[in-house]
Amino acid sequence: MAALASSSSSLLFSSPPSKLPSPSLYPLPRLALSTSSFLSSSSSSLSISPSFFGYPTTSRRYSASSFTVRASAAEKKKVLIVNTNSGGHAIIGFYFAKELLGSGHEVTILTVGEEGSDKMKKPPFNRFSEIVSAGGKTVWGDPADVGKVVAGATFDVVLDNNGKDLDTVRPVADWTKSSGVKQFLYISSAGIYKPTDEPPHVEGDVVKANAGHVGVEKYIAEIFSSWAIFRPQYMIGSGNNKDSEEWFFDRIVRKRPVPIPGSGMQLTNIAHVRDLSSMLTLAVEKPEAACCNIFNCVSDRAVTLDGMARLCAEAAGLPVEIVHYDPKAVGIDAKKAFPFRNMVMIFVQLSILFFKQKLISMQ
Repeated sequence: MAALASSSSSLLFSSPPSKLPSPSLYPLPRLALSTSSFLSSSSSSLSISPSFFGYPTTSRRYSASSFTVRASAAEKKKVLIVNTNSGGHAIIGFYFAKELLGSGHEVTILTVGEEGSDKMKKPPFNRFSEIVSAGGKTVWGDPADVGKVVAGATFDVVLDNNGKDLDTVRPVADWTKSSGVKQFLYISSAGIYKPTDEPPHVEGDVVKANAGHVGVEKYIAEIFSSWAIFRPQYMIGSGNNKDSEEWFFDRIVRKRPVPIPGSGMQLTNIAHVRDLSSMLTLAVEKPEAACCNIFNCVSDRAVTLDGMARLCAEAAGLPVEIVHYDPKAVGIDAKKAFPFRNMVMIFVQLSILFFKQKLISMQ
């Protein structure tokens, strides 16, 4: 029987309470990544405790017993990934495609723009040959014309990993609906939560009404009968289009000081893209369990900015010199000079899929 986990992860699930609040808001476990998961795609250690998701004004937590989850081999699906051509989310489509192909599914990845553009010379796009060699198909074009770009191909699942507002996502969602696709998945953002005095955020916490992703989420929930939404924060992993851990490693291996704005005690949250790809693949393989739910996609264990530098140094086997500075005093825009936001970031829990006991077997 196939495990409901990536080959690099060990997942423990918590059973839900017998009575669940409406509308479709369920308690789920959360995930913590160990140091090895920050710095390597080959291994990660995950620990889980319950969380809650949906659109309520308050969040809740439940106590629950733990058990290990296993599932039988899934039906093979035809999946279309609409992938952004820039930013930290670009790597998600790449890893998701590889994960799906490795599980025997058929994959087409539609990337925004033109194949011959300069953007495609950068990672992860310059590694798309890995998708093709594994049996996947890569196409380029305007998602607003998705039907023309895929030339009449049919799919069981569509993932939009591109749009940040409804104007961008609506053409893809409407085409998906009219084409009879069974399931729609959407990559949203963990940045849509309103600030709170009681971190960490869970999926049931209040979101910013004017955030573009929120409008998309609501539209998806209205028009599809089978959908799931994923809210990642900082993704790390080989082939990333955006500096995250690489910024630290670059300075450490060159024996340069690591300049960190402020005290260095600000909290941030990171997760390996392979773990998110495993979640997405589980959603494809168990749509009934994933249906109509929102999932935060980050570790439940925060790391300080100083801690991030030390973790990278430990992984590299080198010493690190950390230098703190006041961006305003030295006239530096920390948003451009540093890979993470110079603030205490929302510490968001991760909900793992497939807690419904009717869809799992326990061993």
